[in-house]
Amino acid sequence: MRTVIQSFRSVKVVFFVLLALAILASIWLPYTEFYREWRFEGKAKIREGGVRAEVINSSPENKVTLAPSSPSGFTPQVRLGYTSGDQWEPAIASDRFGHVYVLYPQYLGVPGCPTCPNPTMILVISSDRGVTWAAPRQIAPPGTGQWDAQIVVDAIDGQTVYASWLQNGKSDIVVAKSIDFGATWSVVTADSTNASTDKPILVVRGKDVYVGYNHAQQVWVTSSHDSGATFTEVKINQNGKLGWSLAGGGTITPDGSVYFSWNGYEGNGGAKGNVNLYISKSTDGGITWTTKLLAISSSPPDCSAFSCGWAFLGAAITMTSDSSGNLYALWNAGSAAKGPERIYFSKSTDSGNTWSAKVDVSAAPAGTHHAFPAIVAGAAGDVRISWMDARAPGLRWNTYYRSSLDGGATWSAEADLSTYVAGYGYIQPDGFNFPFGDYYEMDIDDQGTTHVIWGEGLNYDGPGSIWYATGR
Repeated sequence: MRTVIQSFRSVKVVFFVLLALAILASIWLPYTEFYREWRFEGKAKIREGGVRAEVINSSPENKVTLAPSSPSGFTPQVRLGYTSGDQWEPAIASDRFGHVYVLYPQYLGVPGCPTCPNPTMILVISSDRGVTWAAPRQIAPPGTGQWDAQIVVDAIDGQTVYASWLQNGKSDIVVAKSIDFGATWSVVTADSTNASTDKPILVVRGKDVYVGYNHAQQVWVTSSHDSGATFTEVKINQNGKLGWSLAGGGTITPDGSVYFSWNGYEGNGGAKGNVNLYISKSTDGGITWTTKLLAISSSPPDCSAFSCGWAFLGAAITMTSDSSGNLYALWNAGSAAKGPERIYFSKSTDSGNTWSAKVDVSAAPAGTHHAFPAIVAGAAGDVRISWMDARAPGLRWNTYYRSSLDGGATWSAEADLSTYVAGYGYIQPDGFNFPFGDYYEMDIDDQGTTHVIWGEGLNYDGPGSIWYATGR
């Protein structure tokens, strides 16, 4: 009897110890980085999983032929990259010598590469301003996976190409450089955090190279002033007490000032709380930063029906500058919790000290979901914007474009860049099912032509692919 009682007491002690540990874990876990990554990122399992044999064994060929421009002024969309697996979150850049560069992470495997991890960063190059494209290829040895593509051309020489991505479980920020039009690349680790990061934003001007990125609630910038040979990192939001932060855009003006736009989510888990949209500025090479609150959005819309994380359609801000140093910002934001969001534009002509009143630049009816702003600028006053919205019947999404030659005082009519392509279950005559990727990009080439690359998919999980159009 004594043995039974003692055993029962031992079981009770173990039970209460386990119960106490469970209670402590429930209190402590929401404050851990692992929980925040899982809760906020909401990454889809299919894209974080392994490669697929049918993708590895598929043909790497993708012969791209551009059709003549449509009445919108843009060519019908064509698929870039591999035609098997998933292509996600593309970046684009053009130089002064006719080259256009597209960089993106390839998911579910790389054709002909059984050892390539998921995802692998893929580079596609055109040498004739987007008319024809070389076969897709790896930009660098992929290691354990490569995420979140960035690619830009140095604004000073118009030739040197820089790229950036996350590697080693997203703990390393990598910067690559090419001086031979993308034929070969040197690669350095700009920052190693030993923890997961997200959303790198790469900006370059001459010897100055900056990468902004987020680590949980904090936004960091790693800076180089020797053309990307060495880097030093600093935290932008020193006193930030946010639930989550995400970098969104950046630029370097002719006077050497550097700017980054970013989103600060007040809520710590789930679609709750406002989203603050900031622009941070440094005039001393990235050593110190000042931050301005540009706008506030309500909590993000729900998109769980499309298998995405809670912040996927949430407020985001991007920015650019023209050749005279005028600043332009574009963002999506909403006034009602979890409600549809609109697209807004603002500009600054005094180095970001003051900004014009926001302007709604979309002609979509009230209640239309808007997301994923993209912006680029060229000569003084030449600014071009794009976004996605779901105004089409059946809540189909399309990619829209407008341009201005007077710094946003007046705008061209909207151009719908999305065109029907047969053979894809997620592309219909009136639009595509869902945006594929957290962002997309545009650039302007040496002849003033706009190049746009974006993602379309069935839902957040995929399948999905990247699409290109060019025009004015």
